[in-house]
Amino acid sequence: MVNFNWRCPFCNHDSTILDSNYYEGDDALTIKNAMGTLFMKYEFIVCPNKNCNKVSLYFSIDNKGEILSGRMSKDRGFSRKWTLLPESKAKTLPDYIPKPITDDYNEACLIKDLSSKASATLSRRCLQTMIRDFWGVKGKRNLKQEIEAIRDSVNPQTWKAIDAIKNLGNIGAHMEEDINLIIDIDPDEADVLIELIETLIEDWYIDRYEREVRVAKIIDIDKRKKQAKKRNAAKVSKEDI
Repeated sequence: MVNFNWRCPFCNHDSTILDSNYYEGDDALTIKNAMGTLFMKYEFIVCPNKNCNKVSLYFSIDNKGEILSGRMSKDRGFSRKWTLLPESKAKTLPDYIPKPITDDYNEACLIKDLSSKASATLSRRCLQTMIRDFWGVKGKRNLKQEIEAIRDSVNPQTWKAIDAIKNLGNIGAHMEEDINLIIDIDPDEADVLIELIETLIEDWYIDRYEREVRVAKIIDIDKRKKQAKKRNAAKVSKEDI
């Protein structure tokens, strides 16, 4: 019986996945080879959101474990897992996010499993673009100065998260010199950068947009109430004549 919580990578809706939305299969390669017996598993998940209904496909592989009755052990873990659909774990960003930011973010997610260095380069460029675009920071020599320039503009916790990049191993080794100068970076460090970008997009762009929408609604309600009040006042004046 399938029953687990899941967030769709296409529409970002949280849902509970049941048997009707899930299908999996597994197999084992027993032909003699340099890697030994390979255990494989594939999983299809169909988004329950009717406005989405897109398919996610995951593939896992390992070469440790045992075969039970001609099939692989159902309870085993997997050392490697790939997301085949969608092509990356990039979240779908709203249209109002500037295109250069969206493009760099999507490419950073897409290339992460192939090149952590390339992914980190794109994430750092995305971070710099956001600082320049959202906060209007200009005329600074490098990203370190740009980060310092927004210290008093963001909450301390957010600033510490941004500034901490310089201390995450090799990711920040040359941040103050050249945003495109990257040395050894592992996938986990590249993931941290991507997660930071997602957090900042949520905190800066999405929260601002939703706040503006709420304020616009309040202003519109106030405008309509004032117009209704004027109409009622004019009606009363005519009745008094």
